[in-house]
Amino acid sequence: MKCAVVVFPGSNCDRDMYHAVKDELGADADLVWYQEANLADYDAVLLPGGFSYGDYLRSGAMAATSPIVEQIRAAAEAGKPVLGVCNGFQILLESGLLPGAMLPNEKLKFMCHTETLIVENADTPFTQQYKEKEEIQIPIAHGDGNYFCDQTTLERLRENKQVVFTYQTNPNGSAGDIAGIVNERGNVLGMMPHPERAVDALLGTDDGLRLFQSILTYWREHYAINA
Repeated sequence: MKCAVVVFPGSNCDRDMYHAVKDELGADADLVWYQEANLADYDAVLLPGGFSYGDYLRSGAMAATSPIVEQIRAAAEAGKPVLGVCNGFQILLESGLLPGAMLPNEKLKFMCHTETLIVENADTPFTQQYKEKEEIQIPIAHGDGNYFCDQTTLERLRENKQVVFTYQTNPNGSAGDIAGIVNERGNVLGMMPHPERAVDALLGTDDGLRLFQSILTYWREHYAINA
């Protein structure tokens, strides 16, 4: 499996993401500068956290207008796994690849600590290695992590099992305690917590590694034969 870690000006978790898939997972991975990217030959697209374009206008808003977003959209339409973490989640929302929007944290403070997440859907390309309702420990690090959507959208997300992760104790005011959602097809995941920072027990938790292992398993089951 070959993964593209897309780097925007202001990305600061790209090396963490690269380490998670290259060194811990053992997959092939490239750091891909957003202006030079050709994503056609990649099996998965990963959008790391950070502050793309300094979070001017809104977090992820300027990155969402980049031409590479059309390539990301094409990868998603082709069924490839697309993962957006923190700022990557914000970019997916701003580009319309996922529903909803991100607001400043309820207490208007940047938060950086480990949270307990509940796995709400263990039947996605990103969660096959977890059990439904399993509690996992994943760090957060964000100032604009308050997920918002209207009630109709929230009900649809729940009905379609698009809510993948929720917070056990909601730290930022997110609607429905949401920490991560997928698109209707299930191959695009956006989440505010950082699984790439939780791939080694020396860091306090390795619960994030199974997310990347799930992507690899999904690829092997669906695409490796034709690779």
